[in-house]
Amino acid sequence: MILEGHTTLLEKRPQLLIFIVTGMLVADFVLFGYLPSRQRMGSVKHARAEQRAVIAKASSEGEQLPAFKQQLQKLQKSVANYNANIPSERALGAFLQQIASLIDEHNLREQVVVPGKEVKAGSLNCIPVTVSCKGRLSQLFEFYKQFQRLDRLVRIEQVKLVNDSDFNGEVSMQTEAVIYYKTKTKEG
Repeated sequence: MILEGHTTLLEKRPQLLIFIVTGMLVADFVLFGYLPSRQRMGSVKHARAEQRAVIAKASSEGEQLPAFKQQLQKLQKSVANYNANIPSERALGAFLQQIASLIDEHNLREQVVVPGKEVKAGSLNCIPVTVSCKGRLSQLFEFYKQFQRLDRLVRIEQVKLVNDSDFNGEVSMQTEAVIYYKTKTKEG
């Protein structure tokens, strides 16, 4: 039974009901629509920024690719003759003669070229060689330039340059190098 004369607050003020419902709709929109959308938008913007950074990095690295290709080609070219620079026979005498000729060609004095004891390393044999001579620094540098161009693989282990005690521009050089040749395989 409804009591006449008792009316509720909402019946008296319908605008209050509208404000409450409107407030609930606004709160629903803000809490469950706007704020999550804003977080997703922030995440999307962050992901886009990361993608742009990755694309920019890839682009800059892509620009370096031709330089790397060129460097790789140079390295492949320098390594291509690696096996050709390791002879299949010892030919130590011919190599020592080449060194002596280089020393003479550059007018270096007091030359000593001494091979050491041969060492076997897998399919390669190594022969240490000690080279000593005396001359001007410019002559020694020219000697080394040509020494590098020899058609045989040589590894320079140590170079020792000593200025003469009277400081006349002469330098004594001693080099420890290793030359290689292939071990002949036995055919069965």
